[in-house]
Amino acid sequence: MAPERRAARVRRPEGVGSRPAAAHPSGAGDPPSAVMPTGRRPPARPRLNYERRIALLGFLTGLPGAAVALVLLWTGDYTPKVQWTFTLLLVFAWWAFVFSLRERVIRPLQTLSNLLAALLEGDYSIRSRRPATDDALGLALREVNALGRTLREQRLGALEATALLRKVMEEIDVAVFAFDDQRRLRLVNRAGERILARPSERLIGHAAADLGLDPCLDGADDGPRLVDIAFPGRAGRWEVRTGEFRQGGLPHRLLVLSDLSRTLREEERQAWQRLVRVLGHEINNSLAPIKSIAASLQGLLAREPRPDDLDDDLRRGLGVIAARSEALSRFMTAHARLARLPPPKPEPLEVAPWIRGVAALETRLSVQVEAGPDATIHADGDQLDQLLINLVRNAADAALETGGGVRIGWTLRARTLEVYVDDDGPGLPDTANLFVPFFTTKPQGTGIGLVLSRQIAEAHGGTLTLENRKGRRGCRARLRLPVGMG
Repeated sequence: MAPERRAARVRRPEGVGSRPAAAHPSGAGDPPSAVMPTGRRPPARPRLNYERRIALLGFLTGLPGAAVALVLLWTGDYTPKVQWTFTLLLVFAWWAFVFSLRERVIRPLQTLSNLLAALLEGDYSIRSRRPATDDALGLALREVNALGRTLREQRLGALEATALLRKVMEEIDVAVFAFDDQRRLRLVNRAGERILARPSERLIGHAAADLGLDPCLDGADDGPRLVDIAFPGRAGRWEVRTGEFRQGGLPHRLLVLSDLSRTLREEERQAWQRLVRVLGHEINNSLAPIKSIAASLQGLLAREPRPDDLDDDLRRGLGVIAARSEALSRFMTAHARLARLPPPKPEPLEVAPWIRGVAALETRLSVQVEAGPDATIHADGDQLDQLLINLVRNAADAALETGGGVRIGWTLRARTLEVYVDDDGPGLPDTANLFVPFFTTKPQGTGIGLVLSRQIAEAHGGTLTLENRKGRRGCRARLRLPVGMG
């Protein structure tokens, strides 16, 4: 066996291993002599432990033979030297037998106790060496070895399953939260950290009310439900699922949040991409005959003789066809950008120079820059320039209608950069269709500027929202980007 371990001492609970006394109002179930006049039991007599009882049993086993041998030895005609020599040899052999018997009985039990103590402490690596299979004790040791192997395999399986579960929870794009019976957060995965914009070290132990998750926990457990909530890291429509489980004997509550808005927007974007490709094919098919007609009309100009007003008619027709062709070309170029946005190429980007540079591009009015904290993000600078130019241009268009101004600034919260663009325009008449492709309220608008801007923001792991300002005229565009992306 491996190095011995000291067996844990286990106190036998009351009533274990002995027959319980029959209940009696006055102790009648006990012998009369066992009951003291005051009704209390007498103190228990000290008992020999198991090792001493085995030694006593071995001593009593050899006592008759030793006594007979000694009587015959001392009553026989032997010299005192022989008598004392054989007496000492007999006593020594007798006690050697007693202690050998004690050792042969106690040592395997100690081994078995050490094995069980190791299993109790969670150490499943200790085994008994070559237990015999032809006796009861050997079979007991063999079964304990088999129990240790089984427990070891089960623990390894549990550890592997737990590691797999943690890995899956970290990688899934579904926010998972676990709360105790006092509604304090005990578990959160990476998706939950992202929507709350804080690491798990700053979330564990906080109450659900402090994290803004109380509305999600207050619902009934009759199935999934949809809620519209704006979290620090992401806003949108969420599918909420709740459930109960127990850990350590205490009730816990599980909360699962699935972001449906991003999935719906992705499906919407793919649908519009297919539509753009169809429109492009159809419009290109229209451009070919228009250009052919233009060429034919230009050929008519070379014919002789011709009417006096033919030149004017031809030139007007050619002008209309050429203008229409140019308009269709611009239409196709603008709309094809929505379907061909390349993935971002993140590079370090300083926030202050980026925002000031975009603000300086607007020449129709002076854009006021409200300085924020120094920050650097990892993002595609060209795409973010295009996004912010669209927001500033829309804000300037709205402000020019009312003679107001435009302000742009930024703040830094936890690991999220928030850029806002405020205008003093008339506000948004219809916020539901802002991000619908081809929807526009401008006479010369294409209806893809905001859709393209939101697509750029989401490609960088951020969000873009537009809302009317509360308590004052105008609109606010809010861009959130993760600082740690890269």
